[in-house]
Amino acid sequence: MIPVPGFENRRVAVFGLGRSGITAARALQAGGAVPILWDDGVSGRMQAEAEGFPVEDLTAADWSGFAALVLSPGAPLTHPKPHWTVDRARDAGVPVIGDVELFARAVAALPEGQRPRVVAVTGTNGKSTTTALIGWVLKQAGLTVHVGGNIGIGVLALPAPTPEAVYVIEVSSYQLDLTTTFAPDVAILTNISPDHLDRHGGMEGYVAAKRRIFQAQRPDATALVGVDERWGREILAGLRADGRSAVEVRTASPSPSRGKVARRAGWGGCRNRTPCQPIRRKQPPHPSRSASHLPPRGGRDRAGRPRPYRDR
Repeated sequence: MIPVPGFENRRVAVFGLGRSGITAARALQAGGAVPILWDDGVSGRMQAEAEGFPVEDLTAADWSGFAALVLSPGAPLTHPKPHWTVDRARDAGVPVIGDVELFARAVAALPEGQRPRVVAVTGTNGKSTTTALIGWVLKQAGLTVHVGGNIGIGVLALPAPTPEAVYVIEVSSYQLDLTTTFAPDVAILTNISPDHLDRHGGMEGYVAAKRRIFQAQRPDATALVGVDERWGREILAGLRADGRSAVEVRTASPSPSRGKVARRAGWGGCRNRTPCQPIRRKQPPHPSRSASHLPPRGGRDRAGRPRPYRDR
């Protein structure tokens, strides 16, 4: 578990007691905070009480006494309409954050030389595969690697930070919406296509949520942006306009005018800035035609049986 400092002896509201909510409460308590838990479901409240956490009906709570609201990613922040806890928090001037933001603050609280490295991956498709693959590659290189977030283990349930560790974190658009200081050393956006539009108020809101993975990065951090779709290209252009040295990543063949090499199944490389041409692979004969492609045969096989003759 990763203890979260910064809220010592202060009350922090935690709503939504699924995997991320309970884990956030444990991490906050380990860091010295006083988490106050609530969930609309009875089972979540019972689990919190079984672990000894204070459970308080947030509909009747004094919100002016909370230092923050840790909101479950499953509860809407803005659309279709804000969750009632979000309205209460905003009316009281209480910041609304999530588990990934707590992780970011825990890392930032460490002395600079003691901080682990963080690789964060988001995207509409392929983020889980990319996260798992990066984690595997880094482990094969002999590094101390912790993989989690939106995949597998919740981010705050991962082992406590050590200087040599690398965290490979998958983050969803819901989690990114609840971040303000999350600053991964490497941020990767695999791709963007329409998804979860009801939760983000349309495509513009969804793209803005995905772009937040880059918002707090240091100037020397690495940003990799998938540019197969126009939304990725727009994010890349925005980062470069801000002076960031973002790297474009593509899986589709580029236009010849770009003069760059792209490879995917069925496509060869382009040389000397000439257009890529599809590789035409020779297909095997259809099974129904296989006999007509065989030469006439005769004699005997290894068991001494006569071989059949085949007509051309």
